[in-house]
Amino acid sequence: MYFNKQEIEKLERIKRLNIINSIAGIRPANLIGTSKNNTSNLAIFSSVMHLGSSPALMGFILRPEGDVKRNTYDNIKANGVFTINHVPLNKISNSHATSAKFPESVSEFKHCGFKEQWLDTFDAPFVKESPLKIGLSYIQSIPIEINNTSLIVGQVEHLFVAKDKISEEGYIDLESTNSTGVSGLNSYYQLKKVNSFPFARFNDS
Repeated sequence: MYFNKQEIEKLERIKRLNIINSIAGIRPANLIGTSKNNTSNLAIFSSVMHLGSSPALMGFILRPEGDVKRNTYDNIKANGVFTINHVPLNKISNSHATSAKFPESVSEFKHCGFKEQWLDTFDAPFVKESPLKIGLSYIQSIPIEINNTSLIVGQVEHLFVAKDKISEEGYIDLESTNSTGVSGLNSYYQLKKVNSFPFARFNDS
């Protein structure tokens, strides 16, 4: 099946949304934790990305606010910190439930069955059930004008992962952590390691 630009634009809105959200393949599923005014917020994101290792930077895409209030971004701006937590395989349904539009005064942690974990005096909640937890300080928001989204950039301040999940070389075994992937808006995948290779270098000899 082939779609050109015009055919994509003519697709029914939900079908177009599902197709375009799926073509990037399997992405990491993460829960972003924030807090403001003694209420913790938790929201699932499929757009978390690595931005650099020195300094250690990560980012995620924030969709246009429009008529929907973005509590995650408001909390990050107010508090200056946030957490990124891998979605555990046994908590997919709970994690997906955080995508609902909750009132600002309602904590998704409590409503969706997660436990807040406050670590190392960091002022944003981690997800206790998550196998890999990252605490970040907010660095900047970069607007993407063509669709009114933003790239939110944070610097890694804390990293929590079981020692036996990291190899001597520093590779994290995401299969054994039972971290989860996501495709589109609501299809979740179990991660399975297929192979690993040494660093590739060109050699013409």
